[in-house]
Amino acid sequence: MLNKLSETIYYLSNQDDRERPTLGLVCGDQFSLVIDAGNSTQHAQEFLHEIEKLNLPPIKYLVVTHAHRDHILGMNEFGAITIVNRQTNELLKEWQSYKFDDQSLQQYVHTHQISAKCMEIIQAEIPNRDSFQLNAPQIIFDNTLTIDLGNKVCIIEKITSTHTNDSTIVYIPDEKVVFLGDAAYGTTTNSLFHFKQASLLPMIEDIQKYDANMFLLGHESICDTVEMTIYWEELTTANQAVTSTSLENAIACFKGENQRDPNDNELFFLKAFVNDRILQSQ
Repeated sequence: MLNKLSETIYYLSNQDDRERPTLGLVCGDQFSLVIDAGNSTQHAQEFLHEIEKLNLPPIKYLVVTHAHRDHILGMNEFGAITIVNRQTNELLKEWQSYKFDDQSLQQYVHTHQISAKCMEIIQAEIPNRDSFQLNAPQIIFDNTLTIDLGNKVCIIEKITSTHTNDSTIVYIPDEKVVFLGDAAYGTTTNSLFHFKQASLLPMIEDIQKYDANMFLLGHESICDTVEMTIYWEELTTANQAVTSTSLENAIACFKGENQRDPNDNELFFLKAFVNDRILQSQ
C-alpha cells in the first residue's frame, strides 16, 4: 500500500526482511517521477500495481539513487526515462553484463559479487532469468539536474556520501521534501561496517543546504527535521571522538569531551568510525 506524504508525493515503505528499500513517487500536473526501481521485477511490479490504483499523471522519469542491486533490479519494469549520475552509470555497466541463470548466480556468490540472500531474492522475484538483462539509463548527468513535471520541480543532485561514491538525492522545493536513498548510511568493506570519516561533514553540508522538513531514507522510510538533527548530532559527536584505530580510546575521548557515556547509537557510530580508521590503515 502506498503512503501519501502530500497531494503530490507518495512512497512505498521499506521491507528490510525482504531487502526492499523505500520507493518514491513525485507527481506534477503532466508527469510523475519514480525514485529508485526496487530490488526485483516483482518489487517494481507491486509498486506499479499500487500506483495504478490512483488517478495520477503517467510516469515519465525514474531516478536511481545509486547502483546497489536493491535499488536497480526493477528498472526494466517502469518503461520510463531512467536518470543516473555518471558514476552510477559506470557501475550499472557491470550489472548489465551479468547473467541471471542459476549457474551464473552461484558463481557470483562464490566470488563474493553478490550475497547468498541476494541470489535467493533474484531467483524468487525475477522471472525469465535466463534472458533477463538490465536496461541502460537514458539520461546521465554529472552534478545537478532539474526536472519539471508540470508545476512540480525536482532537483536531482550527486552528493558526497558515507555509503557510496555515486549517491544521488532528489529534492522537491515546494514541498520541502528530500529523498536521500541510502546516502546517509554507512557501508561494509572487507566484512567491516564503517562510516567514511572523510565524507561525513561534506555529506551533511550537501544535504543541509536544502531547506527540507521531511527526509525519505532507503531503509527507515521517513524522518522529520528533529529526527534528522539528532542523527547528524550523534554522528558528528561520535566522529569527533575517533582519532585512532582504538575503540577504547574513542570511548574515553567521547566521555572526556561530552561528560557522559555514549548512548547506544553513538557507541554504534564510534565502532563504525574506528572500523573506518582500521580500513584506512590497511
